[in-house]
Amino acid sequence: MVTDYTTVIGVDQLVENLDNPDWIILDCRFDLSSPGIGREQYLAGHIPGAQYVHLNEDLSSPITAVSGRHPLPEPEALAGTFSRLGIDPSIQVVAYDADGGGFAARLWWCLQYAGHAAVAVLDGGYPAWLRAGLEHESANEVAPTRQFQLQPRMELRIDTDAILSQLGDSSKILLDSRAAERYRGEEEPIDALPGHIPGAINRHWQDNLKPDGTWKDPGSLRREFEIILDQRSPGQLAAYCGSGVTACQNILSMAYAGFEGMKLYPGSWSEWIRDPARPIVSPGRLNPIEPSHSG
Repeated sequence: MVTDYTTVIGVDQLVENLDNPDWIILDCRFDLSSPGIGREQYLAGHIPGAQYVHLNEDLSSPITAVSGRHPLPEPEALAGTFSRLGIDPSIQVVAYDADGGGFAARLWWCLQYAGHAAVAVLDGGYPAWLRAGLEHESANEVAPTRQFQLQPRMELRIDTDAILSQLGDSSKILLDSRAAERYRGEEEPIDALPGHIPGAINRHWQDNLKPDGTWKDPGSLRREFEIILDQRSPGQLAAYCGSGVTACQNILSMAYAGFEGMKLYPGSWSEWIRDPARPIVSPGRLNPIEPSHSG
């Protein structure tokens, strides 16, 4: 398997391989407030040869009464999607979006989880491609189907029960990837309750980026995440966000900095708050307490 690019890739490296038949490019642009916009943007213009991947339709399963907003598909369902996209063990995948990797990282993580290491996210995404003055096209691309080789890495994920069982364990790190205002519960534009999971520390996924939307250099990222780890193993860290999407960007950024073994909590905050018995930290509460069951 090609494994030259497994975290972040630059525009120049992609240009050099744009006509490589063993490379697949995937456009992951999306807007949580308007799920159809990403596909419209893709059809208006995209990197030559890129296929569109929809967060809700391709990288999430249907929402249930107990799930978060973007439930993780079963490995077999992901394998079917990746086969349709033309991915087999010989393929190098490059994913991009227009939001600093916030959505493309979900595709990156899903492929890693399914056992395909040769996947990288384009540094700076589609805006960087356009800034470089490179060509784009508007055709709807479809690649020949290939047989994806599923080798699930279940150790890369953690579920709600496991998160609940480790609350208060100082050897574990729960990383909340949302904006600080949402972490503190000062505002909550999407989910039903504000706040965060008890014990979680905050690092907004956008803190991994420079002002132009490209990644900070790996050395800088490593130093920043070493402070968060505080001598603990990266395998002790689990990242979450609102629905298990942008938390993947924090995991990707740590991998780019040379760390391994971080876990994703796919259900994230939107799943955690489905059960009122689960404790939360929210404004006006001095300590993490369970919401009242009375009244």
